[in-house]
This record gives sequence, C-alpha cells and structure tokens, in this order.
Amino acid sequence: MEIGSNVRIDDFCILSGNIKLGSYIHISAYCALYGQYGIELEDYTGLSPRCTLFSATDDFSGDYLIGPMISEEYTNVTGGKITIRKYSQVGAGSVILPKVIIDEGVAVGAMSLIMSNLEEWNIYAGIPAKRIKNRSKNLTKLITENNSNAK
Repeated sequence: MEIGSNVRIDDFCILSGNIKLGSYIHISAYCALYGQYGIELEDYTGLSPRCTLFSATDDFSGDYLIGPMISEEYTNVTGGKITIRKYSQVGAGSVILPKVIIDEGVAVGAMSLIMSNLEEWNIYAGIPAKRIKNRSKNLTKLITENNSNAK
C-alpha cells in the first residue's frame, strides 16, 4: 500500500490488497477498497461514504464455487486494476467493478454502478452509470491558485 500526503481515511473503511493513493485524497466512512488486482486513486480524488471498489470478482455462472474459503482450483476469480484519475469524485453508495478507468475530472452521482470506463470532465449517474452532462474544469484553477499561495 502506498499513501501520499494530505490523505484522510475516515473510520470504518476497509483497504485491502494492492492500493496506491496519491495526495489530497479523502476516503469517507464505510468505504471498502478490495485491491487484489490493484486500485489507484490519483491526486485530488475522493470517495463519498459507503463506496465499494472491487478489482476482482468471482464467476457467478454456476460453473465454479464462490468464496475465499474455497480452494482456487474450484473458483474462477477474474479482475483488473481500477484507476480513478485526478480531480474525480465518486458519490455515496456507488460501486465500481474491475478494470474500470474513471478519467480525469469525472463526478459520479450517488448510488451509481460503474461497470465501464468513464470519459474525462463529465458527470455520470445511474445503474449502470450514464453520462449526464459536461463538468466544469474551473476547479483546476483553484488548485493552481492554492499551490501558489502556499509558497
């Protein structure tokens, strides 16, 4: 696990596996990050309460057994890295499935299911998450101003 500077992880969170957190990140209470295949949150990102990120998933087809107490030869766990790029925020209660890239500047509404990549500087919501509208890039100016004032 790697954790940058100015990172806040609230109470009752689970962070498990291969996880890399940049800087200026907030992970709200009751979030769960299951990073068997990797999870990366870049700078200035956040997870609202009760978000769940799964970088791995069992095969629910009925051809395999399911669960961590079963020998690997009888399961079919697959997955891939989840990446949340700079300036992105995920709304409360959202679920992110394996192999997803949330591009720079994305905002995801509460209770959304993210099953595929989300394109930069857009707002998404729903089950599954769908594009709602463009998102303003003005927040990047605030970060630039904040960094120059901090010197």
